[in-house]
Amino acid sequence: MNESVFKPAWWLPGPHLQTLWPTLCRKRQKRIALTRERFELSDGDFLDLDWAGKEGPIVLILHGLEGSVRSPYAQGMLAAVVKNGWRGLFMHFRGCSGEPNRLARGYHSGETEDLAQVVHAIRRREPEVPMAAIGFSLGGNVLLKWLGETGQANPLRAATAVSVPFELNKAVKRFQRGFSQIYQWHLLKCLRKRLTKKFRQHQALPFFPTLANLKTIWEFDEKITAPLHGFAGAEEYYSLCSSRQYLSKIRIPTLLVHAQDDPFMTQDLIPEQEELAEQVKLELTPTGGHVGFVSGRFPWRSEYWLEKRVPAFLKTYL
Repeated sequence: MNESVFKPAWWLPGPHLQTLWPTLCRKRQKRIALTRERFELSDGDFLDLDWAGKEGPIVLILHGLEGSVRSPYAQGMLAAVVKNGWRGLFMHFRGCSGEPNRLARGYHSGETEDLAQVVHAIRRREPEVPMAAIGFSLGGNVLLKWLGETGQANPLRAATAVSVPFELNKAVKRFQRGFSQIYQWHLLKCLRKRLTKKFRQHQALPFFPTLANLKTIWEFDEKITAPLHGFAGAEEYYSLCSSRQYLSKIRIPTLLVHAQDDPFMTQDLIPEQEELAEQVKLELTPTGGHVGFVSGRFPWRSEYWLEKRVPAFLKTYL
């Protein structure tokens, strides 16, 4: 476990400003040229992949809950990937690319089969090209779980996971406290909007409650996520899908970046050194918020530290 060299912007004190600034105030970036690929899954569903860059090693990016390629952190990291001479491959989870997926089921924090299908398909196309992956928040949890499940058989050269809810049940409880309830309200609003549109296509699902009645992430997972994906309830879902239990089984170089003041988390869900495999490095920062990590001397010269730190780590292996 290492203390990071991240130096937060003095003008963004506290976890909430660090978390909100990139989403609400980041200067609009020049749009990256993207090529979309419709990827067909083995169960008849699909997900959408967005490619950036023309040649070089491939860096797969996994987004957080209700994120997309339009998320500021996604745009920033894709630009950093291309700047380093690599190809960015942004993987939308089912239903997150702007078009509802075909099946009633969707995505969740422990869904690793879709990720595996994408990676293995790319490996078959380009068996000699090095690959790495970056996961943010929920996407980081998915990535770490898959790395642990596959162990030495994993085809990636390296991976990075940022602001991961290592224990889902504790992260969900954190949303019930203080200002973090605002994040919960926003995420539920996004979930309701997307699923209301989708469920019009699946009216033969009588067990779904009215989405407006779901006031917490836990209620959403209990009533929607769990039954839709074969779990007995939210607690079983959290227990089986939390990535903390997989960290000792990872066998490729992996960097974990986490802020101790992350307003989506509690301190006790941060793993201890003895839980980590030899190949896993945890960098803890005292501040940084959730997928924030903003530095820079002035607001008009803000810097996004993750877009330097993550490529610097991956460069060793790519």
